[in-house]
Amino acid sequence: MEFRAVVQIRLGQILNLPAAVPRVQVVLLALTAAGALLSLVDTPYPDLAPLQNLPTLAIVAGIGLSLRRWPMPTSAVVCACLFLWLHTLGGRYIYSFVPYEDWARSLGLPSPARVLGLSRNSWDRLVHLSFGLCWVHPISAWLTRHKRLSARLATYIAVEFVLAGSALYEIFEWLLTIFMAGPNAAAYNGQQGDPWDAQKDMAMAGLGAVLAALALRLRGWRATSR
Repeated sequence: MEFRAVVQIRLGQILNLPAAVPRVQVVLLALTAAGALLSLVDTPYPDLAPLQNLPTLAIVAGIGLSLRRWPMPTSAVVCACLFLWLHTLGGRYIYSFVPYEDWARSLGLPSPARVLGLSRNSWDRLVHLSFGLCWVHPISAWLTRHKRLSARLATYIAVEFVLAGSALYEIFEWLLTIFMAGPNAAAYNGQQGDPWDAQKDMAMAGLGAVLAALALRLRGWRATSR
């Protein structure tokens, strides 16, 4: 056996690390990282898109490293990657200009704005909703598996995490734009003239978290009733 392999095995034994992350999870993370990089190729907004999508690479790396220490079900990784894919697509067009109307038209689908009564580009609302929908399961799964919390308590903490994370992101976004030039700050914030944009974004994240929590609890009740 090669020396490097021996060292990796011994290190894993000492730190209680699993031998490897499941291949399907590695593929999901690799595709997510590749998507974040490809989104910056010929982006219509080269000054701002990297601020949106380069941090995704750090998040993917963090997830990959954490999975070596704290294994998670593939469903949790799928949820995390789904959120990052939606964010990556939004970041390419700095959210305010995601051409989903053009995409729907090219596919022969009805206009989302007309069907849903949207008066603005609402891709950011979708991503904030998905933040709640997609992160409750991974967080609650981590808490139940590695901290031995009850499913009910873990789900509650996951909802609180989403609410806190959404608020902290809005604060970070505000602080970042303080140091940016006026037009860039407005474009990065993506308020589109709505003074209540931050509050609505947080409300969407909270709604997504509550819906995800209800779905998890419903699944738990069905499992125990069988």
